[in-house]
Amino acid sequence: MEEGVTVPQGESGVEVIELGIGEHDPVESVMLHVRGGENDVLPVIFRISRALGCRPVDCSNGELLADDAQASWNAFQSFRDRTIASGALGGP
Repeated sequence: MEEGVTVPQGESGVEVIELGIGEHDPVESVMLHVRGGENDVLPVIFRISRALGCRPVDCSNGELLADDAQASWNAFQSFRDRTIASGALGGP
């Protein structure tokens, strides 16, 4: 089951963060699916992880996100934008 958590637009450019919690009880992990693309998403992710008492992991490399992970976020945004653009053009 997934729950959507709306982040107020005035606080962050992030529009929605979906929480994927799986089907296990108790919950074993939480996946944050970020919808939006602003650069201030990382403080929101770190605030959620602190509230849950855990550390966020960068799914692109399997490493813990560092507080200075902005470069990784920017790299993901570039990858995402290229992928979307190539899909829109019908190319690989």
